[in-house]
Formats: sequence, structure tokens, C-alpha cells
Amino acid sequence: MRLINRKPGRTLAVFLALVPFVALVVAYTVASEMRLAANPSDRLLPSLATLGETAARLFTEGDRRTGEILLWNDTWVSLARLGAGVAIAAATGLLAGLAVGLLPHARAALGTFVAVVSMIPPLAILPILFIVFGLGETSKVALIVLGITPVLIRDMSQRVLDIPRELVVKAETLGASSLVIALRVALPQVMPRLVQSVRLSLGPAWLFLIAAEAIASEAGLGYRIFLVRRYLAMDVILTYVAWITLLAFLIDWALRALSRRLYPWAGGTL
Repeated sequence: MRLINRKPGRTLAVFLALVPFVALVVAYTVASEMRLAANPSDRLLPSLATLGETAARLFTEGDRRTGEILLWNDTWVSLARLGAGVAIAAATGLLAGLAVGLLPHARAALGTFVAVVSMIPPLAILPILFIVFGLGETSKVALIVLGITPVLIRDMSQRVLDIPRELVVKAETLGASSLVIALRVALPQVMPRLVQSVRLSLGPAWLFLIAAEAIASEAGLGYRIFLVRRYLAMDVILTYVAWITLLAFLIDWALRALSRRLYPWAGGTL
């Protein structure tokens, strides 16, 4: 049997999924022990025990000045910004994508414009956003929106264009208006794709969020990472990085589960 036709069993699949993570931990442990053996005061690669102690402290101990647990406060602040930005981008991408995909006039007016805008590096316009919107929450949310919305619009419009023309013709034959076609024919087809597009956009969304928080913020996961870097607190930085990674994975997993539950007919998703 060819390798492309061989599928691992459940046990083997779990084992293969764990191998890269175990290899990463082993590689880090070896590198950390080598550096600490050469210099016990080295702070670049703290031991796993040190990371564990730091994580326990960050998750449970309050700040000496305010009494609040900074990691949890940073988490809520960052998730609020991320959620607002992604929600606005998803809604805009869906509506504009339906318009561009269904309406020739909208496609002629917005198709090229959206394609050009999607090529602009979002981080390059971050200073402009700070000038226009100030250093508050608006500029950070705006960066996420501007960073992922053009890609969502292009993806949604292409999915609408991929809908078999026969479905639209049948709806027209039954007397459906453009609005009804959009709501009853196109929307059910693109919603599963919207969830997948949002999942793929989470990586860039996190990047834009961390960048905005690092430059101008008083709270947030990105703010805290760049704040402690001046002290070379790698144990804190690595803990925050691991926490961000876990949050991103959990959000992706939740969206994947939601897609499978709401749109089981759409097929499997990675």
C-alpha cells in the first residue's frame, strides 16, 4: 500500500502529535542545562523548574502595589482587544464579501481596491493609527481590523463566486430577490468558510495585537513582555509566550468545534 493511502490509528496519531512537543521540550532542557552548567547565573534559558516556579507565581500572586494578579488582568485586556478587532473584521468581511461576490457593480468598485489595500503592511500604518486615534484602545482594535479585514473580504468574495451558478439561477427562477439570494443561497454557503478564515486570521491578529501593545499600552500580554525584557526576565517572557500560545490554541479549537457542530456538512477541518 502506498504511503499516501496509509492512515495512522488513533493511538499512533496521538503519539505522532506528541513527538514534536516532546522533542522541543527535550531540546530546550538540554540547551538550558548546558548554558547553566557553563554559567549558573545565566538567564537566557532558565530551567524548567524555574519556569514552573515563575508560572505558579504569575498565576497566583498579586502585585505588591495594586494587589491584582497582573497576568490575569493582562489576559482579559488583551482578549477584549482581540475579540473586538476580530468580531468587527469578521462582520465587515462577511458583508463586504457577499456584496463583492454577488453584485457586479460592487465587485467593479471594490475588487481592485480591496486587493491593493490587502497588500499594505498593517504594521507600517500603526504610527498613523496612533496619530489619528490616539494611544487608547481604538488604535489597537483598528490595527487588528485593518490587518485582517481585507483578507477576509477577498476570501469571502471568492467563496461566493465559487457558488455554482445553477443555484443562483434556480433562486431567480423562483422569484427570489437579490437580498433573498444573499441570505438564503450565498450566506449558508460562506458561513463555514468564514469560521475557517477567522481561524487562519488569528495568527496575524495576535501579531498585530502584541505589536500595538508593545508600543503604546499600560496593560496587556504584549505590554508585559516588552516591559520585562529590559530586565532580561526570560522566565517571565517565556511564561507569557507559552500562555499566549495556549490561548491561541484554545480559541482555534473552540472555533473548530463550533464549525463542526453548526456546519457538519461542510466537511472536516484541520
